[in-house]
Amino acid sequence: MNAPPTPDIAAGSEVAPASKAQHAERVSTGMFGVSGTGDTSGFGGLVRRFVPVKSSPRPFGGYFDELVDALTTALAEVGAVADAIMRVVVDRCELTLHIRPDVLLTVAGQLRDSPALRFELCSSVSGVDYFDPDAPQEIAPQRLHAVYHLMSMTYRRRLRLEVAVDAQHPRVPSVTSVYPTADWQEREAYDMFGIVFDGHPALTRILMPDDWDGHPQRKDYPLGGVPVEYKGAQIPPPDNRRAYR
Repeated sequence: MNAPPTPDIAAGSEVAPASKAQHAERVSTGMFGVSGTGDTSGFGGLVRRFVPVKSSPRPFGGYFDELVDALTTALAEVGAVADAIMRVVVDRCELTLHIRPDVLLTVAGQLRDSPALRFELCSSVSGVDYFDPDAPQEIAPQRLHAVYHLMSMTYRRRLRLEVAVDAQHPRVPSVTSVYPTADWQEREAYDMFGIVFDGHPALTRILMPDDWDGHPQRKDYPLGGVPVEYKGAQIPPPDNRRAYR
């Protein structure tokens, strides 16, 4: 799948959208898009609005402008592609950089080693599934996101990196060579979401059995379970319980 349109990072301008469908606000109901089974969550009437993610305009505020400029300069010095940073999003006083998966290792290396950046710690690696059964086909594939929370102890700054991949080919470079703390966190994202981290030293399941079929935190993973006995009472699997309305 082709990369989304790239904003002019230096100027903070937005490139024209690739399609109206990609940037149209959509609405979904229910919990996780599950249908045909009993909804025991109590969120059957939930209405979710999908708002398109766009680059924030400059000035970003605080140290964010300085950080983005320093990273852009550092990437240019090592010959990284111009659209390595796809979007810069500032929301709730937090900075998120949407990165192309193929340059993730280069970006992580510059964030750690550049004297102007010094993000020495990767405190968390998370998986996210933005599954939406009603999404237009041109944006539906890149539903799986790997999210990296970085911290600069030198400058007391925080940053979030985010990469999106196709659910049919969910491959992302492992950052364990740059941030060894990502080892077990990448294993969890692999186990729960099926994101394959290429170059990981031992990418095996960490929560589920090795022969488990599927990835339980994907939004289209079927509801189910096993009967549970609690103080003499039998509790059926979630998909066999009554639906709340």
